[in-house]
Amino acid sequence: MFTSFVLGLLSGMPVNKIIESVQFGMSDTLGFVAIVIGLGAMFGRMLEVSGGAERLARTLIDKFGEAKAQWALVLTGFIVSIPVFLDVALVILIPIIYSLARKTKKSLLYYGIPLLAGLAVTHSFIPPTPGPISVAKILGVDLGWVILFGAVAGIPAAIIAGPVFGSYISKKIHAVEPEYIRAELGEESPSDKDLPSFGLISFLILLPLVLILGNTLSDAVLPDGHSVKTALTFIGHPFVALLIVTIAAFFLLGRLRGYSREDIQSIATKALEPAGIIILITGAGGVFGQVLVDSGIGDLMGEMMKGSSLPPVLLAFVISSVVRMAQGSATVAMITSAGLMAPIVKALGLSDPSLGLMVIAIAAGATILSHVNDSGFWMVSRFFGLSEKDTLRSWTVMETLIALIGFGVVFVISFFV
Repeated sequence: MFTSFVLGLLSGMPVNKIIESVQFGMSDTLGFVAIVIGLGAMFGRMLEVSGGAERLARTLIDKFGEAKAQWALVLTGFIVSIPVFLDVALVILIPIIYSLARKTKKSLLYYGIPLLAGLAVTHSFIPPTPGPISVAKILGVDLGWVILFGAVAGIPAAIIAGPVFGSYISKKIHAVEPEYIRAELGEESPSDKDLPSFGLISFLILLPLVLILGNTLSDAVLPDGHSVKTALTFIGHPFVALLIVTIAAFFLLGRLRGYSREDIQSIATKALEPAGIIILITGAGGVFGQVLVDSGIGDLMGEMMKGSSLPPVLLAFVISSVVRMAQGSATVAMITSAGLMAPIVKALGLSDPSLGLMVIAIAAGATILSHVNDSGFWMVSRFFGLSEKDTLRSWTVMETLIALIGFGVVFVISFFV
């Protein structure tokens, strides 16, 4: 916000115009983002409290078998982090990592890196997590394209940075469960019969994604005015899709499992606490982008970019990477980069698929080189009992692999879209 005001003043904007730009940028961004992040946070919290995330992990590990537990964990992380924030998902699932490591005597990283890779990929690449939602809004792209390209880029990134790299780094670093974590978490966990069913949890997580993708596909293949297209456009809008699944979660995971109305209200209210700061940061990113446009700086950047030989998707990745390394937060890096790229995108007149690729390029750049200024770095260090050096060798390298592989995929696709 402060940068936006300073930028407006230095560019010579009238003071009243700066205020108008700030107000419009905030309202235009949050009119969409606040609803989506708020609903997503409540759904994710309900999934967390009900034990749904743990059910997914337990069932997938049972299905894959202990020998292929890495693949079960990367898939668990990939699915769970769609509705649940990465740090929350890690806290929920870390006891499963400890249990597997104790049984097999393997390094925690053997199981932890695949889980972290799955969590990190969908946290950065696939809505309704805050980063890609915010970038998509600022750049004006249909979420269906973001989900599609996020999955296409995220799957190979999760596999290579997860089971493949996890098998390698676990031989170099033998991480064991820290004593202070064992004392803090204890040994108790819900019994299997107390958890919701695997089918129900899978259905709830995938439902909004299927509805949003259905909206995107119907827009591409069906004519305007077609009754099916009209219906899919309505139920496939992120507002409606997330509202449907959030209400379903309150009923199926809440009321039918013994939670009172007051319990559910408390769960929903608690969910909005971490969402609040994310919403404000996202709004500030919208303000920054609007001031860039209204001050004329954005038009200047766009004209310069028109004459540049650097592909827009590469420029987006580079900007996002620099911001990420400088200040640490992946979400802030995404939003800041989107604000810088928005006027350039407008000048270039890119198609929706191209904009979808740019969202993932920005998300990939915002994932790269997590180090000591990133809260995720310290969370992994603490839960896995790693020194700063070993956290850099494991977590930081994993994040960088995700960034480079994810960007590599969208960069190749950009030549054909």
